[in-house]
Amino acid sequence: MGHHRRALRTTAVGAVSASLIAGGVLGLAPAAQATNAVRFVDITGDGGVTLKANVTMPAGAADGARRYPLIVLPTSWGFPQVEYLAQAQKLADSGYIVVGYNVRGFWQSGGRIEVAGPQDTADASKVIDWALANTPADAAHIGMGGVSYGAGISLLAAAHDKRIKAVASLSGWADLIGSIYSGRTQHVQAAALLDGVSVVTGRQDPEVRQVFDDFYASNLAKEQDLIDWGKKRSAATYVDQLNKNGAAVLMANAWGDTVFPVNQYADFYEKLTVPKRMELRPGDHATAELTGLFGLPNDVWTDTERWFDHYLKGTDNGIDREQPVQLKPRSTGGYEGYPDWQSVGEARGRIALDGTTTIHTNVDSGADGGIVFLSSILDQVAQVPPIAAIPLLPRRWAAVWQSEKYATARRVRGTAKLHTTLTPTRESGTLVAYLYDVGPLGLGKLVSNAPYTFHDRTPGEPFGVDLELFSTAYDVPAGHRLALVVDTVDPLYIEHNPSGAQLTFSSPANDPSYVSIPLREQ
Repeated sequence: MGHHRRALRTTAVGAVSASLIAGGVLGLAPAAQATNAVRFVDITGDGGVTLKANVTMPAGAADGARRYPLIVLPTSWGFPQVEYLAQAQKLADSGYIVVGYNVRGFWQSGGRIEVAGPQDTADASKVIDWALANTPADAAHIGMGGVSYGAGISLLAAAHDKRIKAVASLSGWADLIGSIYSGRTQHVQAAALLDGVSVVTGRQDPEVRQVFDDFYASNLAKEQDLIDWGKKRSAATYVDQLNKNGAAVLMANAWGDTVFPVNQYADFYEKLTVPKRMELRPGDHATAELTGLFGLPNDVWTDTERWFDHYLKGTDNGIDREQPVQLKPRSTGGYEGYPDWQSVGEARGRIALDGTTTIHTNVDSGADGGIVFLSSILDQVAQVPPIAAIPLLPRRWAAVWQSEKYATARRVRGTAKLHTTLTPTRESGTLVAYLYDVGPLGLGKLVSNAPYTFHDRTPGEPFGVDLELFSTAYDVPAGHRLALVVDTVDPLYIEHNPSGAQLTFSSPANDPSYVSIPLREQ
């Protein structure tokens, strides 16, 4: 089915893209106007591994006359240790000691890539130990944060180290399996990107290499091993410990994150009982934070500093009194505040999926989720998501249902949910559901999508399917429709449809099929 060729192509593209981004940071970060002393140091991590790090301190801090709050920043996946220097300078100007370090296995740091394993968590505590012993850092006021890989490690570290009082988790994950294996479907482009970047910039642990290989091979005999491996590396597994330790948690992500989708973050956010805040914006993985890494004005980093100021310094800047869930829709410029995630999209609309429809598998109908990074960046910058001509989609390979034309705009907010009855002709299969905003000419702009895979089903026997599409915030203009499209092939995912298989969708009278649309009250 071409899965491995597709993965290899994506890996090559991802590795080159990451190298270019990393090179940009390397070239620009040292050019930032340094107002505070920066030292490059070696820190001994868990098991004696050397971690390459840098320390930025406020002017005059070297005399040790007073203590300063400490912020520890582990690097992103594949990024060099200078990644955060521009932000470290700003934080040091505000009175923080900042230690950025290259996580084990990448660039000049020792060890091998563990993918946020126990040694990575232990490394974070070792870095804190070093900072307390070698800088005038205040042991009672310690924060930790980072982008992507650094975000995930920061959450895990806060669950295991009580000294951490505040966390800023930017474009991170809380559930690793829920991110790259949602709907029991491999997110192959995302995985290949991570794989390729780590091959170029680091050294994989043999266990990690085996996990990637089993993932690509769709080895069901290894599925539970994969799930267990991912749980060990997911903050959601340790949410009770995190709540007990009490660190204040800021989480930020992008609606179009093709590596760590919003849903898994939002589910985790609801389980937190500590002081918390979640911010969601347009973009793809780590693109909302990117300009801040170059020292440019950036909402994510501005709120990160406000978060640390309040929970590490005690500054009364009002961030604790604002609505804790802040959303920036993809189609409008302003932020919307909500008291919690459950209040987002509290009103629900419904599109009935009437009738019985059969589609054939193994052919891409023309509806798809786009290309990792590129498609969501275009949506972020130019509001141009993936587009499909809905009337022209071949009904042999795509099932299509549409709403009526809306007389007024519909503000989609939150998580759309598909419920249907599926009858397969084979025991395994994959479907991908897409929600489109369809204009008068029939062109559909992608609002959301999600994959779903099943195994070990009895051919010819119907069963219920409940699927959450990836959360979003999108305004459908008046005069447009919403359309649900279902097909079986998407370049973002590995599909499991045997050759010649068919899928039949029905809507029994006692269990009608529908897609539920989350809406903001007009």
